Amino acid sequence: MSGDVTGEAAGEHQGSRGRKGVAELARLFLRLGLVAFGGPAAHIAMMEEEVVSRRRWLSREQFLDLLGATNLIPGPNSTEMAIHIGMVRAGLRGLIVAGLCFILPATAITLGFAWAYVRYQTLPQTSALLFGVKPVVIAIILSAVVRLSRTAVKTPWLAVLGLAVFVLGLRGVNEIILLLGGGAVGILWSTLRRGPLRTSGLGLLGVMGLIAVVPMVVGAVGGDASGSMVSPSPSLRAIGLYFLKIGSVLFGSGYVLIAFLRGDLVADYRWLTELQLLDAVAIGQLTPGPVSSTATFIGYLLAGGVGAVVATAGIFLPSFLFVLATNPLIPRIRRSATAASFLDAVNVSSIGLMAAVTVELAAAALKGWAGWAIGLAAVVGLVKFRLNPAWLVVGGAVAGWGLRGLGGL
Repeated sequence: MSGDVTGEAAGEHQGSRGRKGVAELARLFLRLGLVAFGGPAAHIAMMEEEVVSRRRWLSREQFLDLLGATNLIPGPNSTEMAIHIGMVRAGLRGLIVAGLCFILPATAITLGFAWAYVRYQTLPQTSALLFGVKPVVIAIILSAVVRLSRTAVKTPWLAVLGLAVFVLGLRGVNEIILLLGGGAVGILWSTLRRGPLRTSGLGLLGVMGLIAVVPMVVGAVGGDASGSMVSPSPSLRAIGLYFLKIGSVLFGSGYVLIAFLRGDLVADYRWLTELQLLDAVAIGQLTPGPVSSTATFIGYLLAGGVGAVVATAGIFLPSFLFVLATNPLIPRIRRSATAASFLDAVNVSSIGLMAAVTVELAAAALKGWAGWAIGLAAVVGLVKFRLNPAWLVVGGAVAGWGLRGLGGL
């Protein structure tokens, strides 16, 4: 009898901890969804600050392993990182809650912009706000690159690999080629040092490859077989299937998404005009959270509120399924010497790519004395005072508006 009572008490305690973990995830990712400007690299930097440095939910090596796995599957990277973190922290419920809480703020804001755009045929004037936010985003990414590199660069040869990826990334080499190429170099180096390949590790990597490739094929076929796609008034089914295909095949940054959308929606299907697509992309840059929320805006233009929901669900649903399938494999990959060498190389390659993105963004964002001043202030706030990145983003926005009022912009 006492054993039953003890078991029930333990179960209740575990359930309470589980509910607390889910609630913590909801609060964190709702906040990040509201303030995470600057694209995937900035979002991932903010997540690293929160879940590794502040809350210590993950070690840096665990975080890097999740990042490496995320880079190897299709879909928006920062959204998939949120989903991964949720699953590690609180299982299936955490996966769903973290992903939705990160996505919903951006989609809600985008939906509001879409309504105003359809009603007034114009976009809000937010250039001053973004002027102040961009230098802060650069500082946040740079800080994360430095912290993560201390864990990722385990040997001199990994430092050389990361530097090579950084240089090639600046020269415009495709991200997936660099990541997979880096992983292949990792396996080759492991073979030269430790002897023949171990097939168990290659088998695990093969399973992850199948998980990534099969939905891409199905999505591509489904998108092309969705009926009369060429129509100025597409059906909800056509909208849903198209964005499901995009969510299943999209690798790389949000700028790759723009190339997909222009080729399909403007040139082939003629669902949008060039100007409408440019406005949709602008809205994606103005809102926090995942850039893929651009799908919400396009869905609203095509079929109103229901179209927005269908397009949003289509582009993000594959990410939940990819993470659900790949997350349990990551610890097993780390335990295999061959697969771990691949993952270490992919991790350091990811850091090289983040560094390249930081340089490119800095070249565009740090213009004039005001941009440099805001950026340096953000670095001091992060390094010396350990300020929360969310407050720094808010402070940068306020500084941008203030400089505009003083005539500094």
